[in-house]
Amino acid sequence: MRRTSVQWTIAIVLTLTSAVWQWTTGPTYPARGTVRLGGQDIALRLDRSHSITERQPVTVTVADASVTGAVKWRRFPTSGPWRIESMARKGDVLETVIPPAPEPLMPMAGKLEYRVKLSRASEQVTFPEKPAVTRFKGDVPAWILIPHVAAMFFGMLFATRAAFAAIGGGNTRTWGFLTVALLVFGGFVLGPIVQKLAFGAYWTGIPWGYDLTDNKMLIAGVAWILAAVQLRGGRQARVAVVVATIVTMVVFAIPHSVWGSEAKW
Repeated sequence: MRRTSVQWTIAIVLTLTSAVWQWTTGPTYPARGTVRLGGQDIALRLDRSHSITERQPVTVTVADASVTGAVKWRRFPTSGPWRIESMARKGDVLETVIPPAPEPLMPMAGKLEYRVKLSRASEQVTFPEKPAVTRFKGDVPAWILIPHVAAMFFGMLFATRAAFAAIGGGNTRTWGFLTVALLVFGGFVLGPIVQKLAFGAYWTGIPWGYDLTDNKMLIAGVAWILAAVQLRGGRQARVAVVVATIVTMVVFAIPHSVWGSEAKW
């Protein structure tokens, strides 16, 4: 019983660590930092993902009324001229939106790159050093998104648990088949629906594209389907289960949404 509890604890910690790693290292995680202007530190947080149904707000909280701001932006990836939008002050907050009216709202998978310039008298600072890239997406209903995320999370969790069973001489079949079912449901059934609603295409991985999120799912799915074949007939397929788990952990260590869908201007 004690060994089982330890295995579950390690499996949960590994799965949570993988999920947090994917999110915080991915291209949609907000760009955060601090700049110093007029002897004060100003914290900034620039979003890198937004809904196509509205313009993306850009805000900076700075109480010093002598500080002004502007946003420099353009479509990405392009080599067109940069545009500059002044930020209006409302109390302690400087704010604007991108793209500004009367520019049309962004399409699915449309991207903008932008940075903020703050000024105080003759002093100026810019953040970030390399412009942040934000991608616009369609809204995905919670009743689809939550089961998708849950299936992928528990698929990864049960994969890790299956590997412990394989290494420790336990029953791999239950955890192995549960892993396959969850990854197929979350990645190959709900995943394309989420992709379609967010970016307008069901699948953008091999053989139609290079979306790493789709291709990661494809690699992990193939590894577990092969393991499931080995698990037939009452076999434990310990080597196949361990290999499939390692493949899954490696591919899901790649940050989420890298090389994702991107509108061509």
